[in-house]
Amino acid sequence: MSSKQPFKRHRFPAEIILCAVRMYLRYPLSYQDVTDLLAERGLDVDRATVFRWVQKFGPELSRRAERHLSRASLNWHVGETYIRVGGKWRYLWRAIDANGQLVDFRLTARRDAKAAKAFLNKAIERVRLHRPLSICTDKAPTYRKVIREINHRYDPHFDYITHIDRKYLNNRVESDHAALKRLLGYCQSFRSLRCAKATLLGMEAIRTIKNGHIQPKQPGVRGEISFVHELFGLAA
Repeated sequence: MSSKQPFKRHRFPAEIILCAVRMYLRYPLSYQDVTDLLAERGLDVDRATVFRWVQKFGPELSRRAERHLSRASLNWHVGETYIRVGGKWRYLWRAIDANGQLVDFRLTARRDAKAAKAFLNKAIERVRLHRPLSICTDKAPTYRKVIREINHRYDPHFDYITHIDRKYLNNRVESDHAALKRLLGYCQSFRSLRCAKATLLGMEAIRTIKNGHIQPKQPGVRGEISFVHELFGLAA
């Protein structure tokens, strides 16, 4: 997909497409809900079209917003929740910092040491030189083993990352899981991993913008709309 002309060959104007995508990703709405809201504004859009827009522009929104992210703090909270994908339960691993800013997420079929290691390595690679000083998790023994291995890789004689496994201290990520799952609403069962990942990329990007973890942005919903438009080169 061309980063310069992502709306090429689309019948509807860019403003309408972004409005539909942003509504779906920001609120607990179904594709039919978005279709109905557009119909109230005199726009005849099929829900399958809204689905295709979300799948295309959700990841693109995430990619464009990433360079505007505030730097994550060095204290992380890591945990996993679950969502249905293709009729089966899949595990959603997520890491947020001490300010509630998303660091990274990953969908896996299993909840084991291999999946935890792949997720943490992916998250640390994303932040590169700003790797965490502490990681707070629940008491699952998987995390202790993986963090120990990561520390050994960096320095066999020094624990660069402090592991905190007091469950009550990890309520921040559990609350953030709950907020995301409320937002998912009708979307809690996805057709495929690819569909789930594309939708989650968009949702997490919109939540990051809404929560003010990007720079610069004006406050409120109008500020969110203006920022999204600027990301795609549209006039405010």
